[in-house]
Amino acid sequence: MGCNRNCGLITGAVVGAVLAILGGVLMPVGDMIIQKTIKKEGVIEEDTVAYKNWVKTGTDVYRQFWIFDVQNPEEVRVNSSKIVVKQKGPYTYRVRFLPKTNITKNPDNTISFMQPNAAVFEPSMSVGSENDTLTTINLAVVAAPALYTNAFVQRLLNSYIKKSNSSLFQTRTVKELLWGYTDPFLKLVPYPVDTTVGVFYPYNNTADGEYKVFTGKDDISKVAIIDTYKDKRNLSYWPSYCDMINGTDAASFPPFLKKNQILRFFSSDICRSIYANFESEMNLKGIPIYRFVLPRLAFASPVENPDNYCFCTEKIISKNCTSAGVLDISSCKQKKPVYISLPHFLHASPDVSEPLEGLNPNQEEHQTYLDVEPITGFTLRFMKRLQINIMASPAPRIDPLSQLKRNYIVPVLWLNETGTIGDEKAAMFRAQVISKINLLGLLQLVLLIIGLATFVSFAIAYCACRSKSVK
Repeated sequence: MGCNRNCGLITGAVVGAVLAILGGVLMPVGDMIIQKTIKKEGVIEEDTVAYKNWVKTGTDVYRQFWIFDVQNPEEVRVNSSKIVVKQKGPYTYRVRFLPKTNITKNPDNTISFMQPNAAVFEPSMSVGSENDTLTTINLAVVAAPALYTNAFVQRLLNSYIKKSNSSLFQTRTVKELLWGYTDPFLKLVPYPVDTTVGVFYPYNNTADGEYKVFTGKDDISKVAIIDTYKDKRNLSYWPSYCDMINGTDAASFPPFLKKNQILRFFSSDICRSIYANFESEMNLKGIPIYRFVLPRLAFASPVENPDNYCFCTEKIISKNCTSAGVLDISSCKQKKPVYISLPHFLHASPDVSEPLEGLNPNQEEHQTYLDVEPITGFTLRFMKRLQINIMASPAPRIDPLSQLKRNYIVPVLWLNETGTIGDEKAAMFRAQVISKINLLGLLQLVLLIIGLATFVSFAIAYCACRSKSVK
């Protein structure tokens, strides 16, 4: 009788130990199963989950524009007063809805493609129509002395500026400013020149160049990383390592992200590669995500961040590279005086916004962030915020610029390109990825807990019985 009881207790303890061991063994085995699945479905190859989302995003992407309306154009022109601006927006367009084209598989486990550009106005998501008018800097006039430095040519251009009654500022519709209009000054120029001007002209029916990215077939840690852009690994805009094309296009990253990773990505909009750092864990529609944010140091002056020395190109406006927050991308824009910053000059030095009134930088509204699912590396939500500015400088041979007494970095507009995984896609993602991972983790935990509890309880009972029998 005692033997039967003791044997039963020993058997129970053994069963508990086996369950606990099974739960423990399932942890690395489960991780291996997850990794194997991700490595299979995360490769950019036909019939994989990654490929379907890569060819055409399943997320609606929008570009919201806030345009700076200049309130005191005459005061600025005559007295070089502070420019008073008031933002109007958002004016919203749906973008990135066309599938990739010219998709070509390469023998080196890369794939080439073009991403067509298209924008469709969304009235229901906008404060007004595309025909709303605003007062803004005259793009053609302020660019003229930067593009043509010869004194004779400047005087010649000035005659056409005067004849067309062009001034330092102009009134344009939202549609004209964004996508293009025929400039009256350029229309008079007798030699061949593109007479259409616009912040994003040309855009529709264009592509910003051919990309070649790694498929991840031979190495999943390289999936979606850009190999070349326009057949080059460098941009030819910047000296040293600033000219390198690093990371992905930010739509996705290699899987199995860690919090201490730096996410690197390239954006043709700002003509450079940039990076984001982990900020916090969050939950998006039932999916655990990591939020990565563009840090302030990415825009700091070389005095604070020596890594940025090769982005410093303008000694006048950047005060010998001690001023922060603005990037001169004129070399990327056919020498047009275009400057990039975060909206409302967030993280910029005070001297940058000193000649302006009406700006209110706000971290929450104006920062750029990416919400990435860490196991797959898919970006499920993003807010890419960017401000486009034009330099207006004194130019004695150009009448509208001759009375200026200082340089202005004039904010034209800022944009928020945003996308969030839809409810249907989120439900599918939860079912195909999160639920299976959670179920496996739960099974591991249950087996471990039940096994340990069973082993401990039976072991204690056995020891108690043994002590009684000894007495």
